[in-house]
Amino acid sequence: MNSTVVLTLILLALMFGAGVTSSVWGFTIGREALQGTTQPDIRPSNNAGSGKQGTQASKDQVSILKEKDILTTVKARVEGRDPEKTTAGANTKTEKASSKPAAAKKPAAQNASAKFPLNSRDGGITLEVSAASQRNNSMLLDVSMKNEGSQAVRFLYSFLNVTDDRGRALSATAEDLPSELPPNGQVFYGTVSIPTALLENAKEVSLTLTDYPGQKLQLQISGIPVAK
Repeated sequence: MNSTVVLTLILLALMFGAGVTSSVWGFTIGREALQGTTQPDIRPSNNAGSGKQGTQASKDQVSILKEKDILTTVKARVEGRDPEKTTAGANTKTEKASSKPAAAKKPAAQNASAKFPLNSRDGGITLEVSAASQRNNSMLLDVSMKNEGSQAVRFLYSFLNVTDDRGRALSATAEDLPSELPPNGQVFYGTVSIPTALLENAKEVSLTLTDYPGQKLQLQISGIPVAK
């Protein structure tokens, strides 16, 4: 037999023997390492005989945390505060808030509506806001104007200045109001429309209007509550 073939067979035999030896050795070591370790018994039949105690134990072992409590705990740890006190305080505030009667918000709405009508008078001209409401994506102000002076007065409603309680200028559109008020005391009704997207975090708005072109009158109404 060729010596090369013999050497090859010897090497293959050695490799096979080394593989078998390694497998047996690894199995033995793994078995020794797992001695004393058993699989937990999760069969439902084992809990049947335990009655209420088994049910109570399983309830005690499984605890589902609320997402709000987890976020509160993480925030407290980031800020270096005691998570348990923070979570307890948050739960206390939540309980207090939920214990308040739903009718507590009603007086606020009544107070807001009780502010109307709001008006301003200058030079015989009266500007009045009688109500505020929301329709679609706009806040609507019901307004009226009258002229009790001796001369007709003209208005250009692009000069209407609307601001919120944060000092932000708001875009507004006046509808159905006359461009000229005759001096007969007749009341003219119209609407001022303000996009609700511009009223974010605003609680009140103010209106300022002057005549055109003289700009001698100053009609100003502030503290108009934002309709919710």
